[in-house]
Amino acid sequence: MNDTNSAPKFSTLAVHAGAAPDAATGARATPIYQSTSFVFNDADHASALFALEIFGNIYTRLGNPTQAVLESRVAALEGGTAALATASGHAAQLLAFHTLLEPGDEFIAGRQLYGGSVNQFNHAFKKFNWNVVWADSTDPASFERAITPRTRAIFCESIANPGGVVVDLPAIAAIAKKAGIPFIVDNTLATPYLCRPKEHGADIVIHSLTKFMGGHGNSIGGAIVDCGSFDWQGAKIRYKTLVEPNASYNGMRLAETFGDFSFAIACRVMGLRDLGPAISPFNAFMLLTGIETLPLRMRAHCDNALAVATYLEAHPKVAWVNYAGLPSNRYHDVQRRICPAGAGAVFTFGLKGGYEAGIGFVSGLRILSHLANIGDTRSLVIHPASTTHRQLTDEQRKAAGAGPDVVRLSVGIEDKADIIADISQALDQVA
Repeated sequence: MNDTNSAPKFSTLAVHAGAAPDAATGARATPIYQSTSFVFNDADHASALFALEIFGNIYTRLGNPTQAVLESRVAALEGGTAALATASGHAAQLLAFHTLLEPGDEFIAGRQLYGGSVNQFNHAFKKFNWNVVWADSTDPASFERAITPRTRAIFCESIANPGGVVVDLPAIAAIAKKAGIPFIVDNTLATPYLCRPKEHGADIVIHSLTKFMGGHGNSIGGAIVDCGSFDWQGAKIRYKTLVEPNASYNGMRLAETFGDFSFAIACRVMGLRDLGPAISPFNAFMLLTGIETLPLRMRAHCDNALAVATYLEAHPKVAWVNYAGLPSNRYHDVQRRICPAGAGAVFTFGLKGGYEAGIGFVSGLRILSHLANIGDTRSLVIHPASTTHRQLTDEQRKAAGAGPDVVRLSVGIEDKADIIADISQALDQVA
């Protein structure tokens, strides 16, 4: 007999979480509320909204009904207490750190990161006097060694881009908890279908919704998920934005007022309000539509990626393959613990011909698209050393898993035989 009171499963949440038929029209799909602003019921209603006494719609930079459904759905899939949608994954990182850091503060990040994040942390954040200290995501102890009195957070990716390293999240979470600082996990490559970082000790989850969550390469967006697990009021470190009286809200203390979803509120009312990287209603709608098929797509992505990685591992022109789904991979045991449903769709491999061979390979492909994105239904390829990680030094590129011979694949949901055939003919052209 079915338990009708049991919580909805993942695939049901991907379709329904946060949504209901439109009250005004009965529309079953979430409408695109393409409006800058919203009418107040009366003066008291307006006053209560601006004082954070009630929740509702004021201005689309702060929130929008389409955006609200997206936020509820992402929070439900991650098991969080609340979420905030943003204009991009980079915007999500900016708002999260803006909420946590004061000038002169530090945060620790695993160096196995998307090249754009490395650049943002190394350069853009320095303009705020926020300072990154680099650790090694494959060595949890390196995070503990990097902690100083100015450390305010630890950051890593669940599956590192571009290398495909599956990170031992519980080990790093234990270090963050011991130090009394929040643990932030970028879950873009894994998605909550493969990994829910909250279940491994994360306090905050970041997404580029542009990638696998949206899944179709047509919309930019990001998200911050508040896991509701960090005690801001009882923390050893005073996170001013959350615990001190807020002058713009009549002395309200956000952590005291909003409890286990106060971080998401702070990112909205102190970050999104003033810095402004709001997601458009149209992009929120497109991303919502993509998320409905997330579990179906991720199963296909993972099945195809494993088949392609297995083929490449045996190819005479390939020097190495770094895909955690392969039993021979050094991260395979971690992958089975952290991402038991699969190792994702993004991984790297190296060609014996080095830099020139990598460029030749990506130039010879016909089905795979050579572009700077991942997480599309289509199979994508890039040579990071000449593109996404070009701004880094040789040493930084190697540390990030983007050395001169590295090719990154984002394996799509086409027929696996066609993907492999295209890779095969491109490899035939490489000297």
